[in-house]
Amino acid sequence: MRFRLIRVLGMAVLAAPLLFAGAGPSVAETVRIAGNFAVDHSSSKAMEVFKQELAEHSGGALTADIFPAMQLGGAQENVDQVRSGTVFATWIGIAYLSRTVPELEAVSLPFAFSDRDAAFRVIDGKVGDLLDEKLAEKGFLSLGYMELGSRNVTNNVRPLRTMADFADLKIRLQPNETHLASFKAIGANPVAMGIKEVYSALQQNVLDGQENPYSIIATRRFDEVQKYVSDSGHFFDFIILVANKDRFDALPAEQQQALRDAAAGAVAWQRAKAAEEDAAARVELVKRGMRFDPLPPETRAALQDATAGVVDELKAKIGSEIIDAVLAEAEG
Repeated sequence: MRFRLIRVLGMAVLAAPLLFAGAGPSVAETVRIAGNFAVDHSSSKAMEVFKQELAEHSGGALTADIFPAMQLGGAQENVDQVRSGTVFATWIGIAYLSRTVPELEAVSLPFAFSDRDAAFRVIDGKVGDLLDEKLAEKGFLSLGYMELGSRNVTNNVRPLRTMADFADLKIRLQPNETHLASFKAIGANPVAMGIKEVYSALQQNVLDGQENPYSIIATRRFDEVQKYVSDSGHFFDFIILVANKDRFDALPAEQQQALRDAAAGAVAWQRAKAAEEDAAARVELVKRGMRFDPLPPETRAALQDATAGVVDELKAKIGSEIIDAVLAEAEG
C-alpha cells in the first residue's frame, strides 16, 4: 500500500508564469488559505510549516497567506469560499464536507478504529483514493488528511460511566448525519452546531455537553464551561486539506509539484505533533479542573452494540463498497 503523503496535494496558488518573457523572475504569487482551528492548534501550526516549505520548494515563486481561527469565516463558509474559488484552499474537519460528499461519512463510523494507526491505514489506502474521486466530482481537490483525533464527550450533568448516563444529554455534534444518528442510537439528544457557537451555548446551558478531541477541548477552553470529560473515543476524525480543483488544475506542473511537496511535509509534521498533543491535552484538562472518567469496557461494548444499526443505514445511503473497505482495512 503506497503511503498517501507522497501524493498529498498542497495548498493553493493562482496560476502565473515563473518568468516574464525575456526578463528576470516574476513577482511571487500569494494565495489565501482559510481555516477555523485556533492559532495554537497543531493543524494551524502545520500550515505555517506549509507556508515555509512552499516558498522553498517553489524558489520563492509561490507564497501563502494563512488565516486560522475563523478570520475569514466559519468552517462552512470556508468550504463555500473554496468551492467558488474566492479562497483557494481550506483545512477543516471532514464533517463539513460530508453533506456535499456523503461518502465521507464512511470514515465516520462509530467505534470503527481501534487507534490512530488503524485510522491512517484506512485513509492512506484504497478508501482515501475513493474519497478523493468523490471530492473531485464536486469540484474539490484533496490535499491530504491530518489528524483531528479520537472524539470524546464532555458534559456538565454527570460523569459518564454507563450507557444510561448518556440518556437525554443535549450534546453538540458536527453536521454529520452518521454522527447524529449514532448519538440518537445511544439515547442522547444530539444537536448539530457550528464550532464558533459552542462555547456560548455551553456557557448559557443551551447545551449539556459536546464532543471533540482533547486538543480541541483544550484550545477552545471548553474546560471553562464543562465539568466532566470521558475517553469515549466514539469516532476518529480527520482534518482534510482541500483546494478548488479547477484552480489547481490550471497551474503549471512545476507549481503543482511544489504544492504537493510542501503539503506532504506539513501533513507529516502535523500527524506527529497531534499524537503528542492528544495525551498532553488530556492531562492539561484535568489540571484545569475537569473530572476525567474512563469508560468501563462493558459500557464501550454496549455503546458499540447500540450503534451497530447506523452502519447498516449508511450502507443503504451510500452503498456497501466503501463501508466494507473501511471495515476491512481498519482490521488490518
